[in-house]
Amino acid sequence: MIGPIYAITDPHAPLPVTAQAMAAAHGGAWAVQLRDKNASDEELTNLARGLLAALRPLGVKLIINDRLDVACAADADGLHIGQGDGDPKLIRARLGPGKLVGLSVETLAQGTVVPSCVDYIGIGPVRATATKPDHALPIGMDGLAAIVARARVPAFAIGGVGPGDAPAIKRTGAVGIAVVSAISRAADPQAATRGLCQEWGQA
Repeated sequence: MIGPIYAITDPHAPLPVTAQAMAAAHGGAWAVQLRDKNASDEELTNLARGLLAALRPLGVKLIINDRLDVACAADADGLHIGQGDGDPKLIRARLGPGKLVGLSVETLAQGTVVPSCVDYIGIGPVRATATKPDHALPIGMDGLAAIVARARVPAFAIGGVGPGDAPAIKRTGAVGIAVVSAISRAADPQAATRGLCQEWGQA
């Protein structure tokens, strides 16, 4: 079951990653992506195992960013990869059945050649975002709409999106939004997640 709010953790946010994840889960996020470019595989695997034990009773998926070995070792619910992070077909085979494979899409050309083994795509960045300084050029709402129109799998908007964006994003045909700062750096991350869920439902 894919829902509208996909939370992505930020290891540099004021709250610890575990607290971010649990706040998002209790606020209504359907999935939490564990993203940390600097942690070792061992550190991330241990963190993922602890999160899985807490998230699964809530029915919330834990997706690992980029690290296939971590996703397999922790028995996470899936893996999200960028365009240069490996062959989705090989990743799908190694993860095994019942796991989710997500793929970042930055251009219309990339959006038209998404492999059938991919379960969902994250499209963006919609706007410039400080949480990923090396991001591609922002595509705006028009760019998002163009890629969603070609997508054969559920698509999430990502990159500088947050409160107030649900109506415009929903009109593009995207199934939801993937957010980092709008949850991880909010004064009350659980309330922020709940607000995003409500906004999407009312859009």
